[in-house]
Amino acid sequence: MKRIGFIGLGLMGSGMSMNILKAGFPLTVWNRTVSRTEPLAKAGAKVAKSPKEVAEKSDIVIDMVTDSKDVEEVLLGPNGVINGVKPGTIVIDMSTISPIKTREMASRFVERGIKMLDAPVSGGDIGARNGTLSIMVGGDKDAFDEAIPVFQAMGKTITHIGGNGDGQICKAVNQILVGMNMLGVAEALVFAKKAGVDVKKVHTAVAGGAAGSWQLTNNGAKLLVGDHEPGFKVKDYLKDLRIIMETSDSIKMPLLGTSIVQQMFKNLDAEGLRDKGTQVVVVVVEKLAKEKLA
Repeated sequence: MKRIGFIGLGLMGSGMSMNILKAGFPLTVWNRTVSRTEPLAKAGAKVAKSPKEVAEKSDIVIDMVTDSKDVEEVLLGPNGVINGVKPGTIVIDMSTISPIKTREMASRFVERGIKMLDAPVSGGDIGARNGTLSIMVGGDKDAFDEAIPVFQAMGKTITHIGGNGDGQICKAVNQILVGMNMLGVAEALVFAKKAGVDVKKVHTAVAGGAAGSWQLTNNGAKLLVGDHEPGFKVKDYLKDLRIIMETSDSIKMPLLGTSIVQQMFKNLDAEGLRDKGTQVVVVVVEKLAKEKLA
């Protein structure tokens, strides 16, 4: 069985790596904050002192960190993965970052004879814990086929999109839909409340129809009880929106709806809500409507 290395044990990475361990893979982990490695160490994982050491002890190395610069640091830095990999190793970046940066980094690994996949995910912390993520993969098809058993430990919908960077483009598509959907959920539920109807009954009725969605079922239910705690944080979604807008500029495509979503999330950041969940966009809608949902 292949030895797996996992770098980045945050809200998503902790659940994803635990599912890899539960699937029986030998696992080595590293995280900048060492205390985050303790639950995995207790469950049987080995703890490395650097990303380089993770690579030295692994056949497949996965990273799940925040932004492009973080990926560059753990993969290409002085103590990075690139300095510990050996021929035949597969490097999988499961972060959500710039497709342009992804292609640049993949070319650096190709120079060393190493295959790199970009495999961003969707499904939030719930999907990470339950092993039900949607995984969108770009890169070499043979490397994808080899990594399938590891992906299956973390997700249910696993799709090879195309070449390097194409997984990140697919994730941008996902995030465009997520943002507009979440804004629609917030606006619709506040509309129902201000119109004086039973919002919980409306939620039940609509969630089972053509307007039903993951956002309505999960984050909509959170809004009904005033739960703004994060499954996915505002600050992380703002990073994704920045990547989307940079990519849209590069292909010369205006994104009208996404631009509105970005401005509303910038407002949340200005209001000090950057560490809340994305469903907290309801706060902006409530202010415009002069109506509290919960």
